[in-house]
Amino acid sequence: MMAEFISETKAGTAITRLVLLRHGQSIWNRDKMFTGWSDVALSSKGEQEAERAGVLLQQADFILDCCFSSTLQRAFETARIVLSAMALKLPVQKCWRLNERHYGALEGLGRLAAVRKFGLWPVLRTQISYDGEPPRLEMDDARFPGNQSGYAGIDVKELPLGESLRLAAQRLQPCWQRIIKPELEHGRNVLIVSHKNLLRTLMGQLEHLTPQQVMKLKLPTGRPLVYELDRTLKPVRHYYMDEIS
Repeated sequence: MMAEFISETKAGTAITRLVLLRHGQSIWNRDKMFTGWSDVALSSKGEQEAERAGVLLQQADFILDCCFSSTLQRAFETARIVLSAMALKLPVQKCWRLNERHYGALEGLGRLAAVRKFGLWPVLRTQISYDGEPPRLEMDDARFPGNQSGYAGIDVKELPLGESLRLAAQRLQPCWQRIIKPELEHGRNVLIVSHKNLLRTLMGQLEHLTPQQVMKLKLPTGRPLVYELDRTLKPVRHYYMDEIS
């Protein structure tokens, strides 16, 4: 189904909507571990957050035409739950470029264990700097996507051993430019279910934020963030669905 532009501003500017949704809480969010590309499940709270997100969109009679998610189960399952709650039979289009930032050798570690193994500054730099890269994996590490069957067929040189936020933003661009952006340009309303860091970089791109501003963005799990975009895909306004009366 292709929807027409579904609303207009007072000036008559056609509006399309982009919904950014960070997946519901995962079991490693709950346990405060570096997750990245590790394919962990939603927690029971995360499932409830996904259900509530779908209900919020359904109660607002929100129209969706396309849904994209990362290949990671916490995002894909969130998307599935949301669409089910909305009684929508849309395919979830998965793209590995929507995966979370890869945390390299930090993946699977809690904060304290990471500091003990690598030192305070390498861990802190990863968290507070847009260009801060985590300690990288070795090529033979099982956590490297090139050693996982789910990424077979992808050029191993494109798969990360660890990423800064800047590198993750660059990795996203082919998916955004070639697949998602054209849908928006045709007036289709799009849901992207992804991860905190990937979505923060996309928010920064939409709003022309500095790297420092991007690092300050907060994005809670399971709360649909709606961007209303004009014909040039410039944001007219944005809001969380649960803040609309």
